[in-house]
Amino acid sequence: MIYVTFFKSDYELIGFEVTGHSDYSEEGTDIVCAAVSSAAFMTANTITDVLNVRTTLDYSDEGYIKLMLCVADAKACKVVMQGFKLHLCSLEEQYKNYIQVKISEV
Repeated sequence: MIYVTFFKSDYELIGFEVTGHSDYSEEGTDIVCAAVSSAAFMTANTITDVLNVRTTLDYSDEGYIKLMLCVADAKACKVVMQGFKLHLCSLEEQYKNYIQVKISEV
């Protein structure tokens, strides 16, 4: 299962963490893992390379990515983070047994 946690502070999303593998199908053909990974890296790249916002970013090839923003930068990234959350919540609805999304207040 893929576990996604969005971190929220004062009504603003300030980060996310994605862990695990969906096991929807074999590695290399798993559309759920591919969709989540692609969306997570697009979000991270948009924030860091397009918006030029500094983040704390950690990731591995083992199904892990975590991005954290400074609270002061959350407003600049609001639309990107909301879009990512909406996308993953839609995937969760479609693939209930393979992805779980939650919000954590920090």
